Amino acid sequence: MTILVVRNVEIDGVGGADVLIRDGAVAAVAPETPVPSSAEVVDGDGGALLPGLHDHHIHLHALAADRASVRCGPPAVRTADDLARALGTAPGEGWVRGVGYSEDVAGLLDSVSLDALHADRPVRIQHRSGAVWFLNSPAAVLTGLATADHPGVERDEKGHPTGRVWRADTWLRDRLPDSAPPSLADVGAELASYGITGLTDATPDLTPSTLEHLRASHVDGSVPQRIRLLGAPLDFAGSGTFAAGPYKIVLADSGLPDLDHLATTIRRAHDAGRGVAVHCVSREAFAILLAVLTEVGTVPGDRIEHGALVPPESIDDLRRLGLQVVTQPGFLADRGDAYVRDVPTVDQPDLYRCRSLLDGGVPVALSSDAPYGPADPWTVMSAAVTRTCPTGDVVGADERIPAATALARYLAPLDNPGGAARRVRVGAPADLVLLDRPLAGALAAPTADAVRATVIGGRVVHHT
Repeated sequence: MTILVVRNVEIDGVGGADVLIRDGAVAAVAPETPVPSSAEVVDGDGGALLPGLHDHHIHLHALAADRASVRCGPPAVRTADDLARALGTAPGEGWVRGVGYSEDVAGLLDSVSLDALHADRPVRIQHRSGAVWFLNSPAAVLTGLATADHPGVERDEKGHPTGRVWRADTWLRDRLPDSAPPSLADVGAELASYGITGLTDATPDLTPSTLEHLRASHVDGSVPQRIRLLGAPLDFAGSGTFAAGPYKIVLADSGLPDLDHLATTIRRAHDAGRGVAVHCVSREAFAILLAVLTEVGTVPGDRIEHGALVPPESIDDLRRLGLQVVTQPGFLADRGDAYVRDVPTVDQPDLYRCRSLLDGGVPVALSSDAPYGPADPWTVMSAAVTRTCPTGDVVGADERIPAATALARYLAPLDNPGGAARRVRVGAPADLVLLDRPLAGALAAPTADAVRATVIGGRVVHHT
C-alpha cells in the first residue's frame, strides 16, 4: 500500500492543511494529519495544492519528434540565409526533418525554393500550423510524389508535384525510412514539470502501431499522465487511464468537406457511443459544421477543436447545440504578430475567443495543441489573460479572462473539458500539483517556475 502525505499546503485559499494519500486517492484533508511511519512526506511549505492540470488537446508523438528536429522558424530562424545554415548544419546523415516554419522566413516553400536552400540531403519541413509539409527534390523522389494519388499532394497546372503535401501525415510517414517511434519519456517528464497530469492526444487516425506505442509508453511510465485519445478507431477498447475520447474529424483548411460524408461520419461516431471532436479553424468550415450538426444532432461530448474564428452571432448556436470549445489562446503569444499582419482587422476580435464564449454559456477548455503551440500551460493561461502578441499588440482585448478562470479551464475533467474545475477532496484521484507559493501569487504572474511537485495516481513524478 502506497502512502503519501503532503504537509502544510493551501487548499481553496485556506492554509495549514495536510493531505493524506493512500492507494492513489486522497484519503484525508485536515490540519495536522497523523503521518503513518511508512508514508513518504512532502513538505508543502505553505504552497497551494491543486488538482493536476489537464491539456485537452496535444500531439504526443509530434511533440517528441519536434524536440529532436531542426528549428526552421522564429525565433531561431528568421531569414532564408538562417534557414540554409540550419539545414546545412543538421546533425547526422540522410533525411533532415525541420519544424516550425513560417512564411516570414522565405515565403511559401516548394521543391524549387527548398532546393536552393539545401539540395544535398532529402529535406522535409513542416509548417508551424502542422497543415503542410514542404519537400525538396531529393525528398520528393524518395517519397514518389510524381506518381502519388493522395489528394494532399499539391500539383501545378501541368500536373507536376510542387513539393507541398497537405494534411497527409500518415501517407507521408509510410513513405519514409522505417524507424522506431520516438521515445516519449522526455515529453512525459516535461509535461509533468508543468503540473500536467492528464492529456488528450488529438492526433487523428491513429494507426495500430502508434496506438500500441502510446499504450506501452503509458504502461511503462514514460508518459505517466492519464491519456484520452481522439484518434482511436471507433471500435477501440481502452482502460480507465488510457481510453478513447470523442472521435477526431478534421475539416481541412485547405479544402471544404463533403457535407454528406461529414454527416455520415458524425452519425457513425454517435452510433458507436462516441462524441466528435472536430478540427475547425476557418469561418467556412465553422459554418458548415454548425449546419451539419443542426441536421444530424449532437450528443454529450461533442466538441470543436480550436475554434480559431468564431463569429459572435454563432455563440447562441454553440450553446443551443451543447457544443464544447477546446481552444488555444497560446497561439497569440506564439505567433500573434502574424495574426496582426495577415488577419483582417475586422476578423481579429473573433480569434480564439474565451470570455464571450463563457459569458454566452458555451463550455470552454484551454489547451496547447503542442507542438504547434506552446506546451507550457502557464504560458497559455498568461496569453488568455493578456491576449498579448510577441509584438506587444493586444488581439481581442474584450476576450481576456481572469487568471483564475484560465486556470479553471485547465482543471476540467478529461472527459468533460468544459466542465467545472476539479477540487482537492477526499475520494478524488491523487493527481495533484504543488506550487511553491500561495495561489494568489501564482495567479498574479502565471509561470511554470511555480510548480514544485507533481503527483499522479498518488506517486510523485516530478519534484524540484
